[in-house]
Amino acid sequence: MKTLGYYNGRFAEIEEMTIPMTDRACWFGDGVYDAGLSLDYHMVFLDEHIDRFFRSADLMEIQIPVSKKELHDLLYSLIRHLDTGDLMYYIQVTRGSGIRNHVFPDSPANLWITFKPAELVDGSVPVKMIILEDTRFFHCNIKTLNLIPSVIASQRAREAGCGEAVLYRPGGRVTEGSHSNIHILKSGELQTAPADNLILPGIARAHLIRACRALNIPVREEPFSLDLMFSADEVLMTMSSHPCCRADTIDGKPVGKKDDDTFRRLREYLINEYISDGR
Repeated sequence: MKTLGYYNGRFAEIEEMTIPMTDRACWFGDGVYDAGLSLDYHMVFLDEHIDRFFRSADLMEIQIPVSKKELHDLLYSLIRHLDTGDLMYYIQVTRGSGIRNHVFPDSPANLWITFKPAELVDGSVPVKMIILEDTRFFHCNIKTLNLIPSVIASQRAREAGCGEAVLYRPGGRVTEGSHSNIHILKSGELQTAPADNLILPGIARAHLIRACRALNIPVREEPFSLDLMFSADEVLMTMSSHPCCRADTIDGKPVGKKDDDTFRRLREYLINEYISDGR
């Protein structure tokens, strides 16, 4: 199989799968998800993604219909059906099914899984970015299905010929990207937004912080401004398929590319970590 879609025990190529209209994903986007990278049939940092998936579900008061171990085993049983082991895996749970009603339904949650081909991005090519006001809600720490603001921001970035949009709140605080975490390097120190309710605490973000500590690079988990970002030595982006990339322009203005040595050390450390975990 080139792709795989799974829904409550049924699976086939994604294009062959159908979902009932009564699933609350259709009515309300009422669910949570997580996603990660697979290298040669090994799902990188899978336990961390499953832990975050269950945390998001707990915050939404959704009871996932399998245990963590059962989900782990299910994913590895499904991935064996794919033609390639280099994939993005996606897990989603919705609150259940029922005729449209705002209150919680008296039905079990629905489990979705997809696999599609993907590659590890090694960060050697800089990323162009734009900045947009962060109009999302105040529960960004939950990986909820309600992603319309992020979808629009990603589209605006694409229309501008860029790979990512950097989001900011009124007052100029940088939060994160439309589908990534954003960080800066300044005077040999990594600065990244705190893991509060305004950002999703990315798995790749956590590994970047650990890499800094392993390489004796100071880390400051504090909010930073647009002005500080534009003056930073490097502007970094992390996500599951992009462990460490840097920006070269934001809104058409040159940024970063002033600390090649620190960026190179971090990028090489993280790529090697991903590859080692995938063996």
